[in-house]
Amino acid sequence: MTAKTSPLARVARKTKSAGIPLSAGMILVTLGVVYGDIGTSPMYTLKAIIAGNGGLSTMSQDVVLGALSLIIWTLTLITTVKYVLVAMKADNHNEGGIFALYSLVRRCAKWLIIPAMIGGAALLADGILTPAVTVTTAIEGLRTVDFIYAVIGDNQSIVVAVVICILCVLFFMQKAGTSTIGKLFGPVMTVWFVFLGVAGLLNIGANLEVFRALNPVRGIEFLFDGNLNAAGLMVLGNVFLCTTGAEALYSDMGHVGKPNIYATWPFVKVCLILNYLGQGAWIIANSGSPELGSVADLNPFFQMLPGQVRVFAVILSTFAAIIASQALITGSYSIVSEAVRLDLMPHMRINYPSETKGQIYIPLVNSIMWAGCICVVLLFQTSAHMEAAYGLAITVTMLMTTVLLTVYLARVRHKGALAVPFAVFFGAIEFMFFFSSLTKFFHGGYVTVIMSFLIFAVMYVWRRGTATERTQTVFLPVREYLDQLFDLSHDESYPLLADNLVFLTNDSSFDKLDRDILYSILDKRPKRARAYYFLNVQVTDEPHTHEFIVNDFGTDFLFKIQIRLGFKVNQRINTYLYQIVADLVANSQIAPQNHKYSIYREKSAVGDFRFCLIRKVLSPETDLSGFDQRIIELKYLIRSVCGSPARWYGLENSSVIYEYVPLFSKAKRQHKLTRLPLEEVAPQVAARVAAINESDDDEDIFSAATRDVRAAQAEEAKELVGGDTASFKPLRLDEEEQEDNEE
Repeated sequence: MTAKTSPLARVARKTKSAGIPLSAGMILVTLGVVYGDIGTSPMYTLKAIIAGNGGLSTMSQDVVLGALSLIIWTLTLITTVKYVLVAMKADNHNEGGIFALYSLVRRCAKWLIIPAMIGGAALLADGILTPAVTVTTAIEGLRTVDFIYAVIGDNQSIVVAVVICILCVLFFMQKAGTSTIGKLFGPVMTVWFVFLGVAGLLNIGANLEVFRALNPVRGIEFLFDGNLNAAGLMVLGNVFLCTTGAEALYSDMGHVGKPNIYATWPFVKVCLILNYLGQGAWIIANSGSPELGSVADLNPFFQMLPGQVRVFAVILSTFAAIIASQALITGSYSIVSEAVRLDLMPHMRINYPSETKGQIYIPLVNSIMWAGCICVVLLFQTSAHMEAAYGLAITVTMLMTTVLLTVYLARVRHKGALAVPFAVFFGAIEFMFFFSSLTKFFHGGYVTVIMSFLIFAVMYVWRRGTATERTQTVFLPVREYLDQLFDLSHDESYPLLADNLVFLTNDSSFDKLDRDILYSILDKRPKRARAYYFLNVQVTDEPHTHEFIVNDFGTDFLFKIQIRLGFKVNQRINTYLYQIVADLVANSQIAPQNHKYSIYREKSAVGDFRFCLIRKVLSPETDLSGFDQRIIELKYLIRSVCGSPARWYGLENSSVIYEYVPLFSKAKRQHKLTRLPLEEVAPQVAARVAAINESDDDEDIFSAATRDVRAAQAEEAKELVGGDTASFKPLRLDEEEQEDNEE
């Protein structure tokens, strides 16, 4: 006898759709899409550490080895161990990211939705900031090339204008899909990583001692030894820059496939570490140089290169920095897609540019991110100001991911012995990163916090508003109302609204209907039609599915239909519904709907359609707390911004009825009215009206200016009361108008 399978065990052994397989083409796409953010970190990580430690002259061999050790082991522990080896095992039908992770553990505890919302909001905010920072940094770096500096000089307005143009092109390209973008960016990023590795190797030869940085003890000693590390724990805020793309790597898993990340990460990591070691060797060799020590904002990444190579490096790094934005943009699409599926965000139009469902494009998200990036560039102007906000939000996301991964390991995978040390170890490391990043708050980090809060507020409003609505949602058995619907469809005392009346519904059951739909048909202006259709649309994991299921309840006038469409199929349901009704007529499930008049020689057996879209609204009598009422109002405001099902389903040119029904809730207690006899209150009312007319207390400058006109009109009206129409003054035309009429 087998034991009963628990719900959590079923989650752990969920059926997975076929993911994106390993291939040479997708490896190239992965290099172009996933690693842009983490791949550009050698440009600024050691530069920031040098500046935070007091300059090049303070960078002794022990200091350099300690800093390199922290960088190498941060990459190893956070990116390799936590994300590549642990987090990527926690995929939801091959989708990654914090919301995909939450969907696996949400049955474990109700409170887990809070860390998921906080982490998702912070990651989306960082996705808005990262493109602005990386592109601005790259364009400013072009000033190190003499002939480009001769053109742009120190004029920051030119830099800002160029950055905005590049961001516009980048976000416009998103509609082509991550596969197309990856094929364009992939070769560039492949050259970039090879360049990183080769440049590092050429400098490592000058001092092989840098390999001692592979010892983690060096990093620990550097972190806590005040004689070596002038910044103390705050240095972690700069070290953390080496791994800022790790969360995006997890989020982009659905775009490129898990096998392709496993295949490419070792190559990427080796190239990154070689470059860091090469920079370290150069710093050790040149730490005593007074000439280099006097260079403002010294960047060892460029300084370690020969002069003739530096121009190529700056141009290549510019392209790489632009590409770095892609990892956060594509990751944001995945995050929002999962949030919509979990009902943490409103439904939005999702496009699938390729044959793989994981590769998506969300127009509204793209537009919001584009506008946000432009605002950040215009607000901060320079990359130095933007970098102050960089990384703060992502530390929050990493902490929240650690919380969810701990629950996943303990409750879903039943590995409690692994979950506890995982939580303690990574929680401690990431909390130190978060604490050190807090120093950036007043220098620009507040912008990221504000954006994170606004995104979190949208999620909170949508989720709480949905929960409030669901308390009022009632599904009624359709069969209980067949008689009324039949009588209404044949009741000629009501005008015929349409041959086919269609309601869109989110309910995927086949025997029940939302009370709001039945209320709309029977109670709120009864809607007579020859046939009623209740339509539910499901998107399948296959690209080209065209299927439908019909329940006719044994009638020829009422049908509940589910249309199953592949994610690449255009969802113009009016066309598909015409086919379905034609099929019902052909199978004698519904009578032919022949029209007497038609422009066609052969008249169609399918009649006309009207689509009814129902929107819930609050009524003044709704018995909800003031806070819940504000939440519902905000939810409906957000819903209005995100578009209409009429557009999502191609009904713009169809006959659509928008019907608003009250949000059913317990009504407030109403007092019983008492009827007063008119003859008793009429004298009192007349006296009150006369007193008001004679009083000037309520007058203002506008009413006072028209007082004389009102009095004259009142006197003139007295002459007409009860008089013959002949006594009315004739319409008098101006003389010029009269002459024109006579001509």
